[in-house]
Amino acid sequence: MNQHTIAEKIACTGIGLHSGEPVQLTLRPARAGSGVVFVRTDLPTPVEIPARPDSVTATRYATTLGRGRATVGTVEHLLAAVYSLGIDNLRVEVHGPEVPVMDGSSASFVFLLRAAGLFEQPVPRPRLRVQRPLEIRDGDRRIRIEPGAGLRISYAIDYLHPAIGRQALKELPLDAETFERELCRARTFGFLHEVQTLWQNGLARGGNLDNTVVLDEDRVLNRDGLRWADEFVRHKALDLVGDLALLGMPLEGHVIVERGGHALHQRLLAELLANRSVWRVVGPASAPRTSERPVALAVGLS
Repeated sequence: MNQHTIAEKIACTGIGLHSGEPVQLTLRPARAGSGVVFVRTDLPTPVEIPARPDSVTATRYATTLGRGRATVGTVEHLLAAVYSLGIDNLRVEVHGPEVPVMDGSSASFVFLLRAAGLFEQPVPRPRLRVQRPLEIRDGDRRIRIEPGAGLRISYAIDYLHPAIGRQALKELPLDAETFERELCRARTFGFLHEVQTLWQNGLARGGNLDNTVVLDEDRVLNRDGLRWADEFVRHKALDLVGDLALLGMPLEGHVIVERGGHALHQRLLAELLANRSVWRVVGPASAPRTSERPVALAVGLS
């Protein structure tokens, strides 16, 4: 029931999926109540960017956070690992414009966090508990959250591609064990016919068959194939977990998504925070209940 950070500093290097630039990532312990904060350490003056909804600056193909002119992209795979392992407070130093893609999943980040170890902090951990359903529709796309014990995810995708088609996960309980077993190794994916357009827009410059599932018009091009037959929907669910992490505390509810993506995920967070009657913050009996709200959401979201 208490907050956690990591026990010691740990670092890795890689390349950015969209920028294609080399990146050094350093994860450091952080004090209780500070939340997850990204820091652009490659700038003349380091810039701190809190991981919260009002820091989101872009959702095209990835979730990007920013403060002023400083941004850090593709944060969702790391945040999914952070959330699922129950880490509340973390300083994420990024020497570059983007979190490294690693193998395109959250597996490397789970490994790093496990290697650093978890440290329990003597401060109660609040939780955001959904009390009433909330739904957003956008044509044939929708996202809904409704009351439920713990966090459960139902996610469906539908692509007109013979290697994907319709895939769905139903009421997947989200905890550390389930995330590591069912979601964390699911990789990002893309289509060969979109590569030229992505490059022209400054995206996917670091993508390759070692960090992305690539499809042509008929099949998966990766030599080793898929890690699951439904790896595509599993990765979408992984992305959702990373986006939900921006709430700054564990979420109790059932999230149901049809043909979702980062933009729709962020719309849910915005609507959820705008409708205070839909949820309440709960925690240990010693924690205040009347005026509590997510610590990481305290600025600009009243």
